[in-house]
Amino acid sequence: NYKNDNVDILIKSKKGEEKLKKPLFFFCQGSLPRPLIKYDEEGIYPVFPFDTDSISQKYHLIIISKPYIPLISSVKDLDKDYNYIDSEGKIPKQYSDRNLLTYYVDRNIEIIKYLQKQPWVSKSELVVAGHSEGSTIASKMASISKLITHLIYSGGNPFGRIMSIIEKSRTTETNITKYAEESFKYWEEVVDNKTFLNDDVQGDTFRATFEFSIPSINYMNKLKIPILVCYGTKDYSSPFNDYLRVDCILKNRKNFQFNAYIGTEHNYFPLTVDNKPNFDIYNWDKVANDWLKWLNLN
Repeated sequence: NYKNDNVDILIKSKKGEEKLKKPLFFFCQGSLPRPLIKYDEEGIYPVFPFDTDSISQKYHLIIISKPYIPLISSVKDLDKDYNYIDSEGKIPKQYSDRNLLTYYVDRNIEIIKYLQKQPWVSKSELVVAGHSEGSTIASKMASISKLITHLIYSGGNPFGRIMSIIEKSRTTETNITKYAEESFKYWEEVVDNKTFLNDDVQGDTFRATFEFSIPSINYMNKLKIPILVCYGTKDYSSPFNDYLRVDCILKNRKNFQFNAYIGTEHNYFPLTVDNKPNFDIYNWDKVANDWLKWLNLN
């Protein structure tokens, strides 16, 4: 229970070692109001985007539900992107009102404090990993909590969400469309209403966009702990991660390591010749194995 909200915590452990004392690997998922456990007539969908077997040898893996989104749902009750919608076809307002960086960070830190009191949790190490929106959550958590010993920053934009929105607009605009100009107008509206929980949106309020657009480079620059930054070079955030890497070299920051996955997009799928993700080549397991290699060296 967090601020009168019910929170579901899923723990993935190696079979037979559920009670064995191990450190935590806390995974912050990306955006969108998706149930953690989804199923259809053929079975259950994977909860994590990567195979957990190798990481669960050393850690208990933790993932947290989205606020006011069911823990378990049949895919037939979700939209085409697996988002939960209510009977009116809308994302619940209780979710939108809590879909904020400040909410997730404070909630997750309280969960960590709770979990570290359990007899099966070792305090020797605490890894926090986040992908996409989760990378911003993870980096801010690490800037606040002294309990966190390692940060994995995956598929994030160190200069904030609005920069990814603008970059995406740039890739598709023409002299006629000028989509980025609309993105700048949207940002002006967000800044003018940065505390507004507008209910005419599907998930991201002005306040959410504002909070997630504060550059996470500000959080990471405060950290002395080991940080792994990984990203696809065809992601919209790639130039900003490249800049972070250049800046770390300039400042001789040895606690950062960078893994760039050449030719892949936001979720590490390679692109076809017409710039579409090739879903036949799944790189998430390689990415997670690279995380484990880095952890073993740091």
